[in-house]
Amino acid sequence: MTPPPRKQDAVLDAEAREKIHLDILKRTGAYHANDHILLSSGHHTGEFIEKTLVTTEPSFTEGLGAVIAKHFAQWPIDVVLSTGPGALILSHCVARAHPSRPLLLYGLKGVTGGKRKVTLPSEFHRLIREGTKVLLVEDLVSTGSTLRLLIELVERHGAQVVGIGALWRRTKRAEVAGKPVFSLVSRDFPTYPPDACPLCKKGTPLNDEFVKRREARKPSSTQEKATSK
Repeated sequence: MTPPPRKQDAVLDAEAREKIHLDILKRTGAYHANDHILLSSGHHTGEFIEKTLVTTEPSFTEGLGAVIAKHFAQWPIDVVLSTGPGALILSHCVARAHPSRPLLLYGLKGVTGGKRKVTLPSEFHRLIREGTKVLLVEDLVSTGSTLRLLIELVERHGAQVVGIGALWRRTKRAEVAGKPVFSLVSRDFPTYPPDACPLCKKGTPLNDEFVKRREARKPSSTQEKATSK
Protein backbone atom coordinates (compact mmCIF):
# COMPACT_ATOMS: atom_id res chain seq x y z
CA MET A 1 0.00 0.00 0.00
CA THR A 2 1.39 3.40 -1.01
CA PRO A 3 1.80 5.68 2.02
CA PRO A 4 -0.01 9.04 1.86
CA PRO A 5 2.19 12.02 0.92
CA ARG A 6 3.73 13.80 3.86
CA LYS A 7 2.66 17.38 4.56
CA GLN A 8 6.24 18.53 4.08
CA ASP A 9 6.35 16.92 0.61
CA ALA A 10 3.05 18.58 -0.32
CA VAL A 11 4.44 21.98 0.71
CA LEU A 12 7.57 21.40 -1.36
CA ASP A 13 5.47 20.37 -4.37
CA ALA A 14 3.36 23.53 -4.03
CA GLU A 15 6.49 25.67 -3.80
CA ALA A 16 7.96 23.99 -6.90
CA ARG A 17 4.75 24.55 -8.87
CA GLU A 18 4.61 28.19 -7.78
CA LYS A 19 8.21 28.72 -8.91
CA ILE A 20 7.34 27.31 -12.34
CA HIS A 21 4.33 29.62 -12.64
CA LEU A 22 6.39 32.61 -11.48
CA ASP A 23 9.04 31.81 -14.09
CA ILE A 24 6.33 31.76 -16.77
CA LEU A 25 5.10 35.20 -15.69
CA LYS A 26 8.68 36.46 -15.85
CA ARG A 27 8.99 35.17 -19.42
CA THR A 28 5.92 37.14 -20.47
CA GLY A 29 7.51 40.29 -19.04
CA ALA A 30 4.62 40.71 -16.60
CA TYR A 31 6.63 40.29 -13.41
CA HIS A 32 9.18 42.94 -12.49
CA ALA A 33 11.57 42.59 -9.56
CA ASN A 34 14.68 44.29 -8.14
CA ASP A 35 13.41 47.69 -9.21
CA HIS A 36 12.19 50.92 -7.58
CA ILE A 37 8.68 51.39 -8.91
CA LEU A 38 6.17 54.21 -8.46
CA LEU A 39 2.60 52.93 -8.03
CA SER A 40 -0.56 54.83 -8.96
CA SER A 41 -1.30 55.15 -5.23
CA GLY A 42 1.88 57.21 -4.83
CA HIS A 43 3.59 54.45 -2.86
CA HIS A 44 6.83 52.78 -3.93
CA THR A 45 7.69 49.09 -4.30
CA GLY A 46 10.54 46.87 -5.47
CA GLU A 47 8.27 44.37 -7.29
CA PHE A 48 5.36 44.75 -9.67
CA ILE A 49 2.99 42.61 -11.72
CA GLU A 50 1.95 44.23 -15.01
CA LYS A 51 -1.46 42.64 -15.54
CA THR A 52 -1.82 43.67 -19.18
CA LEU A 53 1.16 41.49 -20.15
CA VAL A 54 0.12 38.37 -18.24
CA THR A 55 -2.05 36.97 -21.04
CA THR A 56 -0.06 38.12 -24.08
CA GLU A 57 1.42 34.64 -24.66
CA PRO A 58 -1.51 32.38 -25.69
CA SER A 59 0.34 29.09 -25.10
CA PHE A 60 1.34 30.16 -21.58
CA THR A 61 -2.16 31.42 -20.81
CA GLU A 62 -3.73 28.17 -21.98
CA GLY A 63 -1.41 26.18 -19.74
CA LEU A 64 -2.02 28.37 -16.70
CA GLY A 65 -5.78 28.28 -17.29
CA ALA A 66 -5.65 24.48 -17.51
CA VAL A 67 -3.98 24.31 -14.07
CA ILE A 68 -6.80 26.36 -12.54
CA ALA A 69 -9.41 24.23 -14.32
CA LYS A 70 -7.78 21.03 -13.05
CA HIS A 71 -7.87 22.31 -9.46
CA PHE A 72 -11.64 22.87 -9.71
CA ALA A 73 -12.34 19.80 -11.88
CA GLN A 74 -14.07 17.97 -9.01
CA TRP A 75 -16.76 20.68 -8.87
CA PRO A 76 -19.49 20.76 -11.51
CA ILE A 77 -19.45 24.32 -12.89
CA ASP A 78 -22.07 25.95 -15.09
CA VAL A 79 -20.49 29.38 -15.57
CA VAL A 80 -17.03 30.95 -15.43
CA LEU A 81 -17.37 34.66 -14.61
CA SER A 82 -14.79 37.45 -14.62
CA THR A 83 -14.22 41.15 -15.30
CA GLY A 84 -11.55 43.00 -17.22
CA PRO A 85 -9.69 42.01 -20.41
CA GLY A 86 -6.85 40.07 -18.77
CA ALA A 87 -9.13 38.03 -16.53
CA LEU A 88 -11.52 37.40 -19.44
CA ILE A 89 -8.76 35.87 -21.58
CA LEU A 90 -7.67 33.67 -18.68
CA SER A 91 -11.31 32.75 -18.00
CA HIS A 92 -11.69 31.58 -21.59
CA CYS A 93 -8.79 29.16 -21.09
CA VAL A 94 -10.21 27.93 -17.78
CA ALA A 95 -13.65 27.34 -19.28
CA ARG A 96 -12.22 25.44 -22.25
CA ALA A 97 -10.17 23.16 -20.00
CA HIS A 98 -12.80 22.43 -17.34
CA PRO A 99 -14.55 19.05 -17.79
CA SER A 100 -18.01 20.58 -17.22
CA ARG A 101 -17.57 22.80 -20.33
CA PRO A 102 -19.09 25.83 -18.56
CA LEU A 103 -20.33 29.00 -20.21
CA LEU A 104 -18.04 32.03 -20.19
CA LEU A 105 -19.60 35.31 -19.00
CA TYR A 106 -18.28 38.66 -17.84
CA GLY A 107 -19.37 41.45 -15.52
CA LEU A 108 -19.07 45.17 -16.22
CA LYS A 109 -17.34 47.41 -13.68
CA GLY A 110 -18.68 50.90 -13.09
CA VAL A 111 -19.46 53.60 -10.54
CA THR A 112 -22.90 54.72 -9.41
CA GLY A 113 -23.42 57.43 -6.79
CA GLY A 114 -19.72 57.33 -5.99
CA LYS A 115 -19.81 53.60 -5.26
CA ARG A 116 -18.08 50.90 -7.31
CA LYS A 117 -20.32 48.22 -8.73
CA VAL A 118 -20.30 45.24 -11.07
CA THR A 119 -23.30 44.55 -13.29
CA LEU A 120 -24.22 41.76 -15.65
CA PRO A 121 -25.13 42.58 -19.26
CA SER A 122 -28.89 42.10 -19.67
CA GLU A 123 -28.46 39.29 -22.21
CA PHE A 124 -26.65 37.23 -19.54
CA HIS A 125 -29.36 37.52 -16.87
CA ARG A 126 -31.13 34.32 -17.90
CA LEU A 127 -27.83 32.39 -17.76
CA ILE A 128 -27.17 33.02 -14.06
CA ARG A 129 -30.16 31.97 -12.02
CA GLU A 130 -31.08 29.94 -8.96
CA GLY A 131 -28.92 26.84 -8.68
CA THR A 132 -26.26 27.98 -11.19
CA LYS A 133 -22.76 27.07 -10.02
CA VAL A 134 -20.23 29.80 -10.79
CA LEU A 135 -16.43 29.86 -10.77
CA LEU A 136 -14.91 33.34 -10.53
CA VAL A 137 -11.59 33.97 -12.28
CA GLU A 138 -9.25 36.92 -11.73
CA ASP A 139 -5.73 37.70 -12.92
CA LEU A 140 -4.63 39.51 -9.74
CA VAL A 141 -6.23 39.31 -6.28
CA SER A 142 -5.16 42.11 -3.97
CA THR A 143 -7.83 43.46 -1.61
CA GLY A 144 -10.56 41.23 -3.05
CA SER A 145 -12.96 44.17 -3.46
CA THR A 146 -13.89 43.35 -7.08
CA LEU A 147 -14.40 39.70 -6.18
CA ARG A 148 -16.76 40.67 -3.35
CA LEU A 149 -18.83 42.68 -5.81
CA LEU A 150 -18.93 39.70 -8.16
CA ILE A 151 -19.99 37.38 -5.34
CA GLU A 152 -22.79 39.79 -4.38
CA LEU A 153 -23.88 39.95 -8.03
CA VAL A 154 -24.00 36.16 -8.37
CA GLU A 155 -25.90 35.70 -5.11
CA ARG A 156 -28.47 38.37 -6.06
CA HIS A 157 -29.34 36.15 -9.00
CA GLY A 158 -29.78 33.16 -6.68
CA ALA A 159 -26.66 31.41 -7.98
CA GLN A 160 -23.72 29.97 -6.02
CA VAL A 161 -20.02 30.81 -6.20
CA VAL A 162 -18.11 27.54 -5.77
CA GLY A 163 -14.64 29.07 -5.76
CA ILE A 164 -12.18 31.61 -7.13
CA GLY A 165 -9.25 30.93 -9.44
CA ALA A 166 -6.45 33.46 -9.93
CA LEU A 167 -3.02 33.84 -11.44
CA TRP A 168 -1.61 35.88 -8.57
CA ARG A 169 -2.80 36.35 -4.98
CA ARG A 170 -1.20 39.17 -3.01
CA THR A 171 -3.25 38.65 0.13
CA LYS A 172 -2.25 35.93 2.61
CA ARG A 173 -5.88 34.94 3.11
CA ALA A 174 -6.87 31.87 1.08
CA GLU A 175 -10.49 32.99 0.83
CA VAL A 176 -12.59 36.01 -0.09
CA ALA A 177 -16.01 36.43 1.54
CA GLY A 178 -15.84 32.80 2.63
CA LYS A 179 -15.10 31.50 -0.90
CA PRO A 180 -11.89 29.48 -1.43
CA VAL A 181 -9.19 31.07 -3.57
CA PHE A 182 -6.77 28.97 -5.60
CA SER A 183 -3.88 30.93 -7.09
CA LEU A 184 -0.92 29.89 -9.19
CA VAL A 185 1.30 32.36 -7.33
CA SER A 186 0.73 33.50 -3.74
CA ARG A 187 3.18 36.28 -3.16
CA ASP A 188 2.87 39.72 -1.62
CA PHE A 189 5.32 42.52 -2.13
CA PRO A 190 5.71 45.39 0.34
CA THR A 191 4.84 48.96 -0.59
CA TYR A 192 6.14 52.10 1.10
CA PRO A 193 5.16 55.76 1.33
CA PRO A 194 7.92 57.90 -0.24
CA ASP A 195 9.12 59.24 3.12
CA ALA A 196 9.63 55.70 4.47
CA CYS A 197 10.90 53.99 1.32
CA PRO A 198 14.20 52.10 1.84
CA LEU A 199 14.89 52.25 -1.91
CA CYS A 200 14.68 56.06 -1.80
CA LYS A 201 17.12 56.09 1.12
CA LYS A 202 19.54 53.98 -0.92
CA GLY A 203 19.30 56.47 -3.78
CA THR A 204 17.86 53.94 -6.24
CA PRO A 205 16.35 55.79 -9.25
CA LEU A 206 12.55 55.81 -9.28
CA ASN A 207 10.82 54.07 -12.19
CA ASP A 208 7.55 55.86 -13.05
CA GLU A 209 7.02 54.07 -16.39
CA PHE A 210 4.12 51.93 -15.16
CA VAL A 211 2.14 54.93 -13.88
CA LYS A 212 2.69 56.68 -17.22
CA ARG A 213 1.40 53.62 -19.11
CA ARG A 214 -1.69 53.44 -16.93
CA GLU A 215 -2.44 57.13 -17.47
CA ALA A 216 -1.94 56.72 -21.22
CA ARG A 217 -4.59 53.96 -21.28
CA LYS A 218 -7.22 56.23 -19.74
CA PRO A 219 -9.53 57.80 -22.35
CA SER A 220 -9.20 61.53 -22.81
CA SER A 221 -12.22 63.79 -22.35
CA THR A 222 -12.39 64.13 -26.15
CA GLN A 223 -12.44 60.35 -26.59
CA GLU A 224 -15.10 59.98 -23.91
CA LYS A 225 -17.34 62.52 -25.65
CA ALA A 226 -16.87 60.78 -28.99
CA THR A 227 -17.70 57.40 -27.46
CA SER A 228 -20.84 58.72 -25.79
CA LYS A 229 -22.29 60.03 -29.07
